[in-house]
Amino acid sequence: MPPQFSFKDILPVPTNKDFVDIVLLRTQRKTPTVVHAGWQISRIRQFYMRKVKFTQSTFSEKLTAIVDQFPKLDDIHPFYADLINVLYDRDHYKLALGQVNTARQIIDNVAKDYLRLLKFGDSLFRCKQLKRASLGRMCTVMRKQGPTLGYLEEVRKHLARLPAIDPTTRTLLITGYPNVGKSSFMNKVTRADVDVQPYAFTTKSLFVGHMDYKYQRWQVIDTPGILDHPLEERNTIEMQSITALAHLRAAVLFFIDISGQCGFTVDQQLSLFASISPLFANKPLVIVATKIDAQPWETLDAGEKSRINAAVASSKATFCTMSNFTEEGIVGVKTGACEALLVKRVDEKMRGKRVGDVVNRLAIMQPKPRDGRVRDVSIPASVLASRTAEAAADGEAVMKYDDGEEGGESPFSKGPDMVKKWLARDKERVGGGPGVYRPDFTSYYLLRDDEWKTDIVPETMDGKNIADFVDPDILERLLALEEEEEGLLAAAIGAGEEEEEEDDELDEETEKLYSAIQKQRRASITAHKCVIPFPSPLLFASKHFSTPPPSIYV
Repeated sequence: MPPQFSFKDILPVPTNKDFVDIVLLRTQRKTPTVVHAGWQISRIRQFYMRKVKFTQSTFSEKLTAIVDQFPKLDDIHPFYADLINVLYDRDHYKLALGQVNTARQIIDNVAKDYLRLLKFGDSLFRCKQLKRASLGRMCTVMRKQGPTLGYLEEVRKHLARLPAIDPTTRTLLITGYPNVGKSSFMNKVTRADVDVQPYAFTTKSLFVGHMDYKYQRWQVIDTPGILDHPLEERNTIEMQSITALAHLRAAVLFFIDISGQCGFTVDQQLSLFASISPLFANKPLVIVATKIDAQPWETLDAGEKSRINAAVASSKATFCTMSNFTEEGIVGVKTGACEALLVKRVDEKMRGKRVGDVVNRLAIMQPKPRDGRVRDVSIPASVLASRTAEAAADGEAVMKYDDGEEGGESPFSKGPDMVKKWLARDKERVGGGPGVYRPDFTSYYLLRDDEWKTDIVPETMDGKNIADFVDPDILERLLALEEEEEGLLAAAIGAGEEEEEEDDELDEETEKLYSAIQKQRRASITAHKCVIPFPSPLLFASKHFSTPPPSIYV
């Protein structure tokens, strides 16, 4: 498979004047500029030879980068090679790159000749003149490349604006006469925003949009309209569509405007279909009748309808009807084209050599019985009895295996006589699965009466809002009050001991009274507490409270 080429990575090509200025300025900055008195002639020769070599290497480096960064037509995908041929002319493109390569070779030869002369320079003046002559000839060669560099810069700008089309991915290719609804359909099914106008040839180049189908990314290519005339008479705009049809392995959607609003009759559109039908070979084809809101398919002329059906039958295509205005049939067209392409791609992979190589290395082992004895599932009766008793004790439903009833049995039953406790995952599967089934958390509530579990929480009671009496920090506040009370009590006891110097221990009657008070206090706190496991909501009913409680602990 030819490698993919990124046209946006091509660096700008400077003009011939800028090219010379860049190289000479770099030579001036990167090499020594002063010849000191008393230097020997050999050192002077090396001084000027260094400048000539540096200039030559800089020219060669930049020209080589220009030649290498532009794509080679023989190395890229044939679709891009033919597209470049249509847009810029293959011969002019190769000639421009060849002239740049030739200029690099001439500069290398000029530097080689003058370096040979500099080796025999007999004075400072002679060496300096040879250096000036060599740099002048190099710059003259580059100044003559002005038209070539300008052409390559325009090609680079246009290549950078080309859409990023992947010739190997899943692709839908839309084609047909101008103004038949191709761009409108692309805007409906993709994220693209192609300009749509009520006149022909609004789309003058290839446009690419992307959509998702079956969790896969698809690219949709909108091609310019094609007119029905010989290939040699088609212009650059139409040849882009022909190039895409010839090289891209895609599902082709041929649009036919049955209402005639595009300015062309159905017969003219069928004639175009017949002329470009060789480009549809070995590609899934979908013929789409558009604008059925203006001309319903049922009321179309019988002759035109029969000719369209004949074209569909002869090409073994899929036929669909669609309206971009009412969006009727758009999903059907998208689904039909994607499914046809998926089937085609799978068939091609199955016919490949790699599939055969993989299948030859696969072996499916089938176990063979060692004797004719039947070994059924055996569960001890004691285990079955214990399971039945456990299910009955828990109040859960007991399930019996019944292969004829779908959805009513536990999916974990293994035998005709087996009984099993109905687990939470069984309820989830029967109730619709994850995301649909909602567990009943009320069964975990700890209330004095189990009938209270299903009560609905009132929002208001006795004209007051229940939420105003819910204090989520009641426990922390109670602990703080207890600590404060203990501190006050300890302070009071300490003060009494200092004054009266009484014994720390309480008498038996006082201790009994204190214990009774503490017991009654704990019972009162417990009566006002409602312990509910997270994340269950607070549930209580109005019939259990004569007045709203002052605070409720959750």
